[in-house]
Amino acid sequence: MSEEKTMHLGVTSDQVGKYVFLPGSVERASLIAKHFDNPVKIAHNREYLTYTGTLEGVPVTVTSTGIGGPSAGIAIEELYSCGAHTMMRIGSAASTSPKVKLGDVVIPNGAVRMEGTGNHYLPFEFPAVPDFEMLRALEEAAEKLGYPYNIGVTITKDSFYTEAEPETKPVYHELKEKWDSYLKGGATNTSMECSVLFLIGASLGIRTSSVMISATNFGDYSNDADDYPSGWEERAIEVGIEAMKILIRKDQEA
Repeated sequence: MSEEKTMHLGVTSDQVGKYVFLPGSVERASLIAKHFDNPVKIAHNREYLTYTGTLEGVPVTVTSTGIGGPSAGIAIEELYSCGAHTMMRIGSAASTSPKVKLGDVVIPNGAVRMEGTGNHYLPFEFPAVPDFEMLRALEEAAEKLGYPYNIGVTITKDSFYTEAEPETKPVYHELKEKWDSYLKGGATNTSMECSVLFLIGASLGIRTSSVMISATNFGDYSNDADDYPSGWEERAIEVGIEAMKILIRKDQEA
């Protein structure tokens, strides 16, 4: 009797590698899969597009998660149920500090929990942090490839437009106070999935990390594609692929 497919991703454990990449968009999932040896499309349901191939001769998988914590949480849970033990988000972020410029590679060493999904896994006092071994591998990869990078605290938020247009919201003053405090604390960037990944990973006892490309300069958000050459996403992808290779080799030596 064949194994039942997962409810949302539509995959089985024999189709999923132990090492997984988690981009938000389906387009980025396809770009990541191009770096695999012999990539095969496994499934596509809703926002979840999955490919599996190999790196260093070991099966690896990429699954898009959509935008935000709840959908990312579903992907993480279902991939874990299929045996995945190492998960890396590859995505984009917005700069919240002069330290991060457009096109810089961003490697979070912790995440502000400005979201609700993580509260369903661990109490608010529990920190959202990536696996240190994965963090070191990402830094090693960025240095090897020669890309400008920043290691710092990221802000994980639940709503895109309460950051992009906070003044239009009834809770503007509360939002402004929070954002100001995060920036004064040294947070360098923001996106929408990192703390969720780190917290669910901690609750499941698996390794997690994130690498992103900054889509903005500090205080200069634009929705103009001319201001954000999409090809720069390849920097984050290359760093993520190289870091995963480093991890795979170390695991094989252990």
